Amino acid sequence: MTDQFAPRLIFWETTAGCNLRCIHCRRLDVADELVPEDLTTAESKALIDQIVGFASPIFVLSGGEPLLRPDIFAVARYATDRGLRTALATNATLIDRPMAQRVVDAGIRRVSVSLDGARAKTHDTFRALPGSFVQALSGINDLRAVGMSVQINTTVARHNIEELPDILELALSLGADALHIFLLVPVGCGVEIADKQTLRPQQYEDVLNWLYERDQEGRLEIKATCAPHYFRIVRQRAAAERRELPPSHARWQGTAATTSRGHPSGLHAMTKGCLAGSGVCFVSHKGEVFPCGYLPARAGSVRERPLREIWEESPVFKELRDPELLRGKCGICEFKRVCAGCRARALGTSGHYLDEEPFCVYEPQAWRQAVR
Repeated sequence: MTDQFAPRLIFWETTAGCNLRCIHCRRLDVADELVPEDLTTAESKALIDQIVGFASPIFVLSGGEPLLRPDIFAVARYATDRGLRTALATNATLIDRPMAQRVVDAGIRRVSVSLDGARAKTHDTFRALPGSFVQALSGINDLRAVGMSVQINTTVARHNIEELPDILELALSLGADALHIFLLVPVGCGVEIADKQTLRPQQYEDVLNWLYERDQEGRLEIKATCAPHYFRIVRQRAAAERRELPPSHARWQGTAATTSRGHPSGLHAMTKGCLAGSGVCFVSHKGEVFPCGYLPARAGSVRERPLREIWEESPVFKELRDPELLRGKCGICEFKRVCAGCRARALGTSGHYLDEEPFCVYEPQAWRQAVR
């Protein structure tokens, strides 16, 4: 396996249990508590051993809600002691000052917190829990008080598109180091709200251009997720404006560089668009391996085969690594090696992960010539 296809991000769904019921959740079967199928502590540590045996990715503890696991800090400490750059993805509603300190003590490098609105009503409606906005802000403040780097994750949909500028300002006021914008993917619960909440393709384009402009300001780390066509926009605009590519597109090189707020910058894995199966993989709470958390194309299980074998030999992963297999507009697009389209959105819309990205307005040069 070459460095070109080394895993840069590995997400582990620590549990299917969660204390929220988000209306856009990629899971349909969210439990109120831990479930018997969750990897045990021993299995979790074995997974970490497998990862460090062949790669050095950013290791993200996700969920569900990972803080429901009583062993989460012991597992995080094990990962950091084994040399993994470890991050925690949480809704932050369970975090108080003592727990924030435990996050630090576990060696976790960054905590990502979901904020889906600049106001309580917007966020709480999406998260299906009144008071979750205030609780999340409190958790973020406790994390910042103990010096933890915080990343804000926002899923953009029709209900909050007008609040994006305010969400950015909120992230800055909270002392966040990063704002990651997610475009809604019609999977899990997201299928049920797709008709009412999915942006139109031109709205996606407008949001991504706005994001590019904010990235030029350099006030915090900006990233578009599940929006690979952002990388086309960046290159188009950088060329038109005779700019260098934004610093946020540089691959982490293991240096001591820091963010504008002084935290280590080795938690950025952006180099191109869709990395599902080529730079990213997702391990479910019961050990199943997928290209990403939004792409339900099973590649194997760590309870059956070593992760390295799955990563290197899975037919699903091999297909996703070959842009020549892309179909429709994506297959003939001059930006396909930069963007590749969202494979999860393609699957959710047309039924196959190699089909074209359904929410991209760009017409490839070959496409325009063919229809003349």
